Amino acid sequence: MPFKDIAGHAQLFTLLARAVARESLPPSLIFAGPDGVGKKMGAVALAQLLNCLAPAPGDSCGACASCRRIARGVHADVLVIEPGETGSIKVEQVRDAVERTAYRPFEGRRRVVIIESADALMIPAQDALLKTLEEPPPASVFVLVTSRPDVLLPTVRSRCQRLRFGRLAPAAVAAVLMSRHEYSEADAHAAASVSDGSVGAALEDGTEGRVDARDAAAGLLDSVATSNDPRRRLEGAKALTGAARGGSDREELARRLHALSSILRDLGVLLSRADERSLANADLRPLLERLQRSFDGERALRAFSAVDRALSALERNASPKIVADWLAFQI
Repeated sequence: MPFKDIAGHAQLFTLLARAVARESLPPSLIFAGPDGVGKKMGAVALAQLLNCLAPAPGDSCGACASCRRIARGVHADVLVIEPGETGSIKVEQVRDAVERTAYRPFEGRRRVVIIESADALMIPAQDALLKTLEEPPPASVFVLVTSRPDVLLPTVRSRCQRLRFGRLAPAAVAAVLMSRHEYSEADAHAAASVSDGSVGAALEDGTEGRVDARDAAAGLLDSVATSNDPRRRLEGAKALTGAARGGSDREELARRLHALSSILRDLGVLLSRADERSLANADLRPLLERLQRSFDGERALRAFSAVDRALSALERNASPKIVADWLAFQI
């Protein structure tokens, strides 16, 4: 997959492409950032660019024999090391990779070693890497992919150039879910709104109940925005608790509270006139605009804090019904 097909991180990929073009790419790299944001895909795309037979300006073609073989994981000069069944990467795996880099590339221009979940490297395995990272063979590049770079030994970190991958915008997460995972538009936006910028997190729990949770949260806000009627607020609380879908009432309410928190955060973005590209629920813009007429910054902040307190109470085993009723009178 070329850089251009990976969601987000355009600035990082531009820097990498320029370094490749100028032959100034550091031979030892750490791709660090949250899980599920495209770090490994970026490492594979870099391997494709280094070995592409018909590169485009600043990117691989993604279609030549070399790019296709790298994408399938069968290129002789691109080695991916992953944790084994024990969840760790052992010294034997690293020694084998180091030994292979001592030879000239077999079919490509550069040999690339990608270590996925590099924080799983055992201490002896990290020690085995040190000399190679310090004095890498001229035709080899090592890319350590990790969400926990500080777990690596300081001596390993000091020998690598670290690139930081940030969280994706919710719109980018939703686009990936629709284009590559066959999510409907509603399911994609509902999952992206609580994904914390990670496609992996959005995929983790599937789509079950996400749309219903967000609809219930939106319904509560709509019903209490312009009314102080206690009966209406209690009806909103009842809709918020809803019926559990394959889980407990507590789990269902927690899902809906997270959706409510996400909508309130977006409301705060609009009220503060911040960058609207950060909206997690951009598809709910009509609702957010209606809520702006009833919420000022202070009320939105108070509601957001109340949701946080409700989640804490739920974790402490409070009754879901009591939590929902209490919350309906705090917003």
